[in-house]
Amino acid sequence: MSVALEPALSSLPATSTATTVQSSFARDVAMLTRPKIAVMVLATVATGMWLTGGSFSPAVWFSVLAGTGLVAASSSVANQILEQQLDRQMPRTADRPLASGRLRSSTARWLTAITLMAGTGLLVPVSLSAAAAAVFTWLVYVVAYTPLKQTTPLNTAVGAISGAMPVVIGWLAADGPQRVLAGDVNGTLAAAALTTILYLWQFPHFMAIAWLYRHQYAGAGMRMLTVDDPTGLRAGGQALAAALAMVPVSLLLAVPSGSPRLFFAEAFASGIYVAATAHFAIRRDDTSARRLLMASLGTLAAVMIAVVVFGRPEL
Repeated sequence: MSVALEPALSSLPATSTATTVQSSFARDVAMLTRPKIAVMVLATVATGMWLTGGSFSPAVWFSVLAGTGLVAASSSVANQILEQQLDRQMPRTADRPLASGRLRSSTARWLTAITLMAGTGLLVPVSLSAAAAAVFTWLVYVVAYTPLKQTTPLNTAVGAISGAMPVVIGWLAADGPQRVLAGDVNGTLAAAALTTILYLWQFPHFMAIAWLYRHQYAGAGMRMLTVDDPTGLRAGGQALAAALAMVPVSLLLAVPSGSPRLFFAEAFASGIYVAATAHFAIRRDDTSARRLLMASLGTLAAVMIAVVVFGRPEL
């Protein structure tokens, strides 16, 4: 703390100082747990449950969403514990609580353990298989994806698994396997298509980010594809291949519901994504990468909204 600030702080009322400290701690916890990402995770879990079918009590919804959210928060904290040395080397992450030294690693480890156990504890009574899938997602993200970023550009392919798994968690929480055994396959087909879409969607999204921050990643020694191949040819090609593969899978998503509106909505959204990705693959500059990043977020929102509005299968 700056010596010049100490008199000013000491003159504040004790309650004001305590409030400031609590507010700062809350902001740091939010930076560790990344609630915006958790919200996206919960949206996909809820959509997976909704597509699979069935009616659930508010208690079940709460347990599944809160449990998955806590596990996702735990993985975010664990990721920053492991990468705090790397985060210090990149301007975009240097202000994170652990990298900046505002929070101790021991505090973050306790937060990781508590949120993981609490989240799993909420999921187990609803579905043991959903709880296992959540823990598997945590392991993929923390134990596999995080260290792989320092060793191989294949880290994106591994990390994308954890990004697609929330739909599977929702499917399992909604008794998807039992529904298949009972002859109801429509919900499972829709959930499988959405899982595949989310897996493929991440490649253009992450390649845009990897291009924009390629110099920071390189300085930190992280093996992103844009670092291994500074021309961006491989990153652009991989992104475009994934975007193109998304098109037929997006159309397949409309089959279980038989909804023409969903078919056209998915065709339009995936077509826009292909166009933005192709533009990036050709240009490979910061402007096209930013446009692709914005298009990726718009595409994901359009896909999810269209599924919810038009896409529930006839059960």
